[in-house]
Amino acid sequence: MIDFIQNTLDGITIGAGYALLAIGFTLIFGVLRRLNLAYGPSIMIGVFLGTFIYLHFDAGWLPVAIATVIGAILAGIYVERMCFWAIKEGAALASMVSTFAIWMQLEELVTVIFPERTYKFPTLGEMDYLEFAGLEMRAEHLIMLGIAVLMVGLLHVLLYRTRFGLSVRAVSENPAAARFMGINTGRVIFRAFILASAIGGVAGFLLVATDPTVTPKFGLQATFKGLIAMMLGGMGSIPGAIAGGVLLGIVERHMQAEFGAIMRDMAAYALLFLFLIFRPGGIMAQGVAAREAAALRRV
Repeated sequence: MIDFIQNTLDGITIGAGYALLAIGFTLIFGVLRRLNLAYGPSIMIGVFLGTFIYLHFDAGWLPVAIATVIGAILAGIYVERMCFWAIKEGAALASMVSTFAIWMQLEELVTVIFPERTYKFPTLGEMDYLEFAGLEMRAEHLIMLGIAVLMVGLLHVLLYRTRFGLSVRAVSENPAAARFMGINTGRVIFRAFILASAIGGVAGFLLVATDPTVTPKFGLQATFKGLIAMMLGGMGSIPGAIAGGVLLGIVERHMQAEFGAIMRDMAAYALLFLFLIFRPGGIMAQGVAAREAAALRRV
């Protein structure tokens, strides 16, 4: 029983990082109704900018964290300008394919500049394990969980207590109506991209700092984890993104403890497959999926 609780707690802390990735995907999808496949590689650019600062200037974790977030934001702006601003609103497929092309571009850029397989990344400091009632928790995992909870709270205030948040929700609900109400949809989308990229930069830093090595394949990993967590929770639902990220972290941790690391990613894909069959709307958006399916049947 202790092992089960231990693995669950470890999964929750790791899932907090996945939840932040899923929130970034959800913000972009919720506003544009388009998938940004270059979101993970954008975060990877930030992580490697932080890696560059660390390796060449021997910087501590705070300057590296700032550089990571800035790099992710700059890469996110590049993706938005190239794949969403420059492509017409109705061309969702072309927009998604273009993000895949940018993904390959960014990954190749990092591979050329950083040709080694792995690079060191700064940790949050030398921290001991915290023990309570026979359970052990890594202090940096608890820090990651705390930062994730804080960011989710701040995001909730931003979306539901500010004019910008009202604009984001209006554009997400009906872009045409939002334009008729005088909302500059292009500006809202641009700012939402910056917000999503900043959240992704924080998530990328926390995930890499708790396992202080980084590879050029980090963008692929971040994309898959964030997408799976978003789809588990329900596309377009921020509470769903949080629930999906935590669920993914718990399942992965239990599978790794029982069957080894090789089964961790297999379990994630199997879980997604089961959800797509039995609950395609995800944890929080099943009602939306049911209404869309009913409307499709009527047509």
